Amino acid sequence: MSSINDLPQDEKPREKLAKLGAGSLSDAELIAIFLRVGVKGESAIEIGKRLLTTYGGLSQISRLELSALQKEHGLGLAKAAQLCASFEIASRIAKESVISTPINNPENIYNAMVPQLRNQTTESLHIMLADTRLCHIRTIMISQGTVNQTTCHPRDVLRPVITNLAYGFVLVHNHPSGDPSPSPADDEMTKCIIKAAELMQVRFVDHVIIGQSIDGKDPYYSYRESGDLF
Repeated sequence: MSSINDLPQDEKPREKLAKLGAGSLSDAELIAIFLRVGVKGESAIEIGKRLLTTYGGLSQISRLELSALQKEHGLGLAKAAQLCASFEIASRIAKESVISTPINNPENIYNAMVPQLRNQTTESLHIMLADTRLCHIRTIMISQGTVNQTTCHPRDVLRPVITNLAYGFVLVHNHPSGDPSPSPADDEMTKCIIKAAELMQVRFVDHVIIGQSIDGKDPYYSYRESGDLF
């Protein structure tokens, strides 16, 4: 198959979407919607399938920089830019959806932050500010680290809490390795933040590390849930 036009009418991605909804499309068909057309000998759907096979899934594709994506056969700058924009729109929608969401349990925190952290190749530390009902106000990135470490000083964490008049806060960072288990450095940082928060009389709700589900375990680690945050 070299062209989407060769497909039966009800199997063409746009017509299928119009009739059955976006949820009926495969990942490759969704990619084809953005690419619109393929190249000689390879349809837009086949390009989508190749990308998914090469990189392992949509999540992995979304990690690619524009410069890398546009080098893929059949893409180029225009199509690569369309794909990058689609992934960014999805990330921004996820961010907007967490405004006023209660962040009083690690599952909510994970669901709120995983769209923007799961694709990062380096560790980054974020602070989620909360009101008196522990509803999310805003999220601020505190620091960007390396592939296996991020550091910060307690003042860097507490400054946005104080300046934004927040009642409490949640620390969130990712482990690109996929294992959400805390490191000794994570433990030490958490202990320092606990002391600083007590001194400034603001509520340290939780510190959540985002990774991936391994052997059926939760894809995150919560210091509060584990009893390590007092």
